[in-house]
Amino acid sequence: MTSSSDNKIDGFARKPSNYSVDQTVQRLQEMLRSNGVTLFALVDHSGGAQKAGLQMRPTKLLIFGNPKGGTPLMIASPSIAIDLPLKILVYEDEGAKVRVAYNSSRYLQTRHHLPEELLKNIAIVETLAAEAAQ
Repeated sequence: MTSSSDNKIDGFARKPSNYSVDQTVQRLQEMLRSNGVTLFALVDHSGGAQKAGLQMRPTKLLIFGNPKGGTPLMIASPSIAIDLPLKILVYEDEGAKVRVAYNSSRYLQTRHHLPEELLKNIAIVETLAAEAAQ
């Protein structure tokens, strides 16, 4: 197993963000909206922990997608439904640095044996993560 400071763990890619967790999440929400991508859920893990009387660093998960992009993927390889809708995790690490993390599209392609021509349907995750962090 790779340590938590490495950039990738089994297809788990991370980028540093120049913004707080909340600011990064807000940027992602705006980008999703402007690209016509549906935000299905925003899971506030740290908020849930706080309600349970526990403390954790700020951690939020965005779950998003678009049937026009996801359906062809599931037709080509039904197993990808376990990884759809797409997700981006925004969290503060042990060094108080904000990270934007996601499963890389190449990892998902390999994991589910997706044809090369469908890679563009999930590559948006990298673009969103990069733009939200900068």
